Amino acid sequence: MKVVILAGGTGTRISEETIVKPKPMVEIGGKPILWHIMKTYSHYGFNDFIICLGYKGYLIKEYFINYFYHQSDLTIDMKNNSIDVHSNYSEPWKVTLIDTGAETMTGGRIKRIKDYTENETFMLTYGDGLSNIDYNKLLENHKKAKKFATLSAIQPIGRFGALELDDNNFVKSFREKPKGDGAWINGGFFVLEQEIFNFIENDSTVWEKTPIEKLAEINQLNSYKHDGFWKPMDTLRDKNELDSIWASGNADWKIWDK
Repeated sequence: MKVVILAGGTGTRISEETIVKPKPMVEIGGKPILWHIMKTYSHYGFNDFIICLGYKGYLIKEYFINYFYHQSDLTIDMKNNSIDVHSNYSEPWKVTLIDTGAETMTGGRIKRIKDYTENETFMLTYGDGLSNIDYNKLLENHKKAKKFATLSAIQPIGRFGALELDDNNFVKSFREKPKGDGAWINGGFFVLEQEIFNFIENDSTVWEKTPIEKLAEINQLNSYKHDGFWKPMDTLRDKNELDSIWASGNADWKIWDK
């Protein structure tokens, strides 16, 4: 099954990093966040990726073109113009890199890779969020629902601690960064059928607006609730938090090493 990753945005909210690289190439623990995302899918047996490129997409192309050599021990004989590979480890990935336009919106990027999905069910996610979601369970849930689309439903952790006050304004309880107000949000991990392309008009279509709203209106949008780890990398603060989690040795999304 194909896994489509949206990797073409400019990432303006984390411009400290994205001024020189696309957001999916921002590193967590010395590896691009894109690599972390692909490792989680690969853990569940999903190794066929379609990456939708846009802003500075050539850097993502160069990363994968050179990936094999970056993972290998080499002897480079400049005199004879040869390279000997002594040992290497390469991922079992097939990666299709498609330029979907610098200014194209998310829906337009999805529309542009339709032919590469080979008329089959496919997965979709963004190139800037990490989770320990079980993709096999997500897929099983989608198949049972028999809808055009399934999204992951997340209850995000609050940014600040929460107080419970009594009538005298005394603090009855304190919870450090509890989950939000009980609302579920789109976690950004989808399973999609070919019918969804009918809801995307052109390059200006934003996937998260008209297509998803219309799917919900006609009862063709399913959800899979995920109560585990989930964190997007929207800002430099988020990037630093993810770096700290990785450095602790207890990264929840590092499911391939547990």
